[in-house]
Amino acid sequence: MATGKEIRGKIKSVENTKKITKAMEMVAASKMRKAQDRMRAARPYSEKIRSIAANLSHANPEYSHPYLTSQPGAKKVGIILVTTDKGLCGGMNTNALRLVTAKIREVEQQGMEPLTVAIGNKGYGFLRRVNARLASHVTQLGDTPHLEQLIGPIKVLLDAYEEGTLSAVYVCYTKFVNTMRQEPVLQQLLPLSDDHMRQDETGPSWDYIYEPDVQTVVDDLLMRYVEALIYQAVAENMASEQSARMVAMKAASDNAGSVIGELKLVYNKTRQAAITKELSEIVSGAAAVG
Repeated sequence: MATGKEIRGKIKSVENTKKITKAMEMVAASKMRKAQDRMRAARPYSEKIRSIAANLSHANPEYSHPYLTSQPGAKKVGIILVTTDKGLCGGMNTNALRLVTAKIREVEQQGMEPLTVAIGNKGYGFLRRVNARLASHVTQLGDTPHLEQLIGPIKVLLDAYEEGTLSAVYVCYTKFVNTMRQEPVLQQLLPLSDDHMRQDETGPSWDYIYEPDVQTVVDDLLMRYVEALIYQAVAENMASEQSARMVAMKAASDNAGSVIGELKLVYNKTRQAAITKELSEIVSGAAAVG
């Protein structure tokens, strides 16, 4: 049976752990609000550029951008995995990694080769462990996503798709639903699907005057659109990360409080047993002397 000193040491250790998890919970709550504001601020831009891209793609059927056409002869599939740089955020990364693992198996069963890009340290480490072919990676993004950090690694897959070596490009990230719920999503990035490029049928049908020409305008616009999709995915993932970490640290703090309560109960029982034993020895000794 543990002595009173050992139990006091355990209580002190768990109390120190509770202080850390409580502090991390408060930090995550503060960062979560900023990440949510950043994610919501990016949504109007992505929605507007989606609308313009949809209108342009329908207004010019004579020019078809490579991002809008499939590549049936390609034998590779691109997969972009967005994860966090740090852990302690519950099962968020695990769920996304499970989704990517299933997709990699599906691609290999079709006789094709997956070509991956990792955004975030956790995904990078996972893809290296499973010996997946890594085209590029980026880690240590911080709390604010910057497009100039993201577009370099992603450009490897975009160029490969334009060259016809990739049949499709997918992006996996964790979508922010609310503070208590985050969903892993595997979304087709290229070719741009009809769901993404769906034109608003209720609005007017726009016609455009292009300067300098149709190809230059559409090429630049669709590139900006793909960049917006990637940025939005990373922003959603960062908001999900802080929410998941806040919830996980709150659960850890609550569990630490429960453990402290149980240890104090054991300590009191041990102390009471020791006092009872001493009293019994004193009474026995007094009786023997008498």
